[in-house]
Amino acid sequence: MLERETAFDPRLLSATTRALADAAPEADRTGDFPWAGIRAVHQSGLLESTVAARYGGAGATLHEAATILAALGRGDPSVALISAMTIFNHLGQATKSHWPEDLYKRLLTEAKQHPLLLNAARVEPELGSPARGGLPATVARRTASGWSITGRKRFVTGAYGLTHFLVWAHTDETPARVGTFVVPNELPGIRVIENWNSLGMRASGSHDVEYTDVEIPLEYVIDLVDPSVAQQDNRAHAAITLALTALYLGVAEAAQEAFIRFAHERVPTNLGHPIARTERFVTLSGEIDLLVSGARQIIFDALRDKHAEAEKHIRARLLAGGQLRDAVQIAVRGIGNPGLNADLGLERHFRDIQSVLVHAPQEDTSISILGRAAFDRWNRGEADRSSNSTSIPILRTA
Repeated sequence: MLERETAFDPRLLSATTRALADAAPEADRTGDFPWAGIRAVHQSGLLESTVAARYGGAGATLHEAATILAALGRGDPSVALISAMTIFNHLGQATKSHWPEDLYKRLLTEAKQHPLLLNAARVEPELGSPARGGLPATVARRTASGWSITGRKRFVTGAYGLTHFLVWAHTDETPARVGTFVVPNELPGIRVIENWNSLGMRASGSHDVEYTDVEIPLEYVIDLVDPSVAQQDNRAHAAITLALTALYLGVAEAAQEAFIRFAHERVPTNLGHPIARTERFVTLSGEIDLLVSGARQIIFDALRDKHAEAEKHIRARLLAGGQLRDAVQIAVRGIGNPGLNADLGLERHFRDIQSVLVHAPQEDTSISILGRAAFDRWNRGEADRSSNSTSIPILRTA
């Protein structure tokens, strides 16, 4: 288990980032599960960084988790994304204590021997993202010894390498309830459907997964509740989604580094010196740095604010995400043809950064939240103005 005093040793993060970066090109090329990178994260102890102190963990905060994800994202954002799902699940248990205690402690014991990888399986072909509303078609049927899970999920990041799927489903009870069912991987009835063929984040392996009568114990369930209280609260998840954006900050920082290295190594014969000394590349470097460093400040200032409302986190994510995309595009466009060559790495960073705002809640949903909040503020102000208005007395003279 990760020791608190070494959890954020820059040397540890740097060494892990280098290990991921070394393996990232091959993982991107093949699209295979990135075991080399995941093992490096596990060996560093970073996968368990947010395990609560009461379980013997480092008890990292969301702000600290974002610091880790930024470092991992500089190496391989697919590995960072797979790791993030486990890191956030540990953070959720640290704050909510919603897992069955015996089950959670048993998983922590297993994590000492091999990577414990957890991820929610929530999106469905018909339903789409739960962030847009709706309840799952996946069903959990009561059996003599537990539950039987049947359904299909989409975009299950890390599907092949997960140790446990956290499957969102409704029960066959009357009345029905909904909850998250802990489904160990490799049980009979689980089929990974290899249909992840994305522009970027290729090694994330976000395939569909089909569950057919998968049997799990009765206690392997989290937050089993009435459907009326089960709708995903996009505002409540705003801080987590902002922290997830930090891994794409890492992508942009890696792109910035590749741009700077190229500018210093490229020496055209007609110049006789590196293009980094030309005014054009100095200006491009400044534009990239303004966007990337500005995004870092936006993300971490918002996460550092313990009293920030959801709108601040949503606004920070949209602003930072847009800046990160723009920064990588400037780097690729500024270098020209060499920037599109896989050897330099910028081409991969450009593809990966396109995913920065596709995570739920998606960009349009996030903007709608801000729009409604702005209307609500105006309506409250209008009500206050109306209630506080008084008629002006008229001075009468004899």
